[in-house]
Amino acid sequence: MSTAGSHPAVRIEDLGMVYPGGIRALEGVSLEVAEGEFLAVLGLSGSGKSTLLRCVNRLIDPTEGKVWIFGEEITALSGGELRRLRRRVAMIFQQFNLVRRHTVLANVLSGALGRSSLLPSLVLSFPQGERERAMQSLERVGLGDRSGSRADALSGGQQQRVAVARALMQDPRLILADEPVASLDPALRHSVMRHIEALNRDEGLTVICSLHDIDLVERYATRLVALRDGRVVWEGLPADFDQKTFRDIYGEDAAPASNSGYAS
Repeated sequence: MSTAGSHPAVRIEDLGMVYPGGIRALEGVSLEVAEGEFLAVLGLSGSGKSTLLRCVNRLIDPTEGKVWIFGEEITALSGGELRRLRRRVAMIFQQFNLVRRHTVLANVLSGALGRSSLLPSLVLSFPQGERERAMQSLERVGLGDRSGSRADALSGGQQQRVAVARALMQDPRLILADEPVASLDPALRHSVMRHIEALNRDEGLTVICSLHDIDLVERYATRLVALRDGRVVWEGLPADFDQKTFRDIYGEDAAPASNSGYAS
């Protein structure tokens, strides 16, 4: 939770989302995320995890409730004020969202679009300082030697590390990671998660990350929130997450949370 006398990084109050057709994805979600926290969001597919992250950044507009980011109510902003606040929030998606025919460096530079003038943004012609920052971001994720490669020449794990480097270029204070390793082989998941953890540990960035793999949650998160049918059904520390809690969230027939722990 937030420390006394400071704003939480994120505060969510009675958030609800109903999609066209009357499909309710979120109902009455309220929580706070302290600055510097690594919050994992758990739940079955369809429990509302992705919708929650997209509502936080206003990629979709909730039908009910309010969201504050660093003390500003993002659900009340529009136009330039909304774009200004969004620059402090980076998204990492499950499917990487890279421009496959562009180079790795060009994809990372695209993270700086919000801080650049229109013309350089259109032609991906950035000042030398930005290019140096992009190379430093790639070095941080171990891909400095692949800057000239096309994105589609990389493995899935490498592409997701490019997405992490792109997020760094945005110079964010908050990272929203939506199932960032779900499409990767088990051996590659820790590689990507270690880079996200480093942003939290070394840079002090706040991370909200939806995950299925319980082993990853226990290894990297500082706090957990579980959703079921769009509602928060559990909140606590990784050490308190036991077999009973697992079955309460995922059902009595779910696989055990030990070993591989994959909970889909």
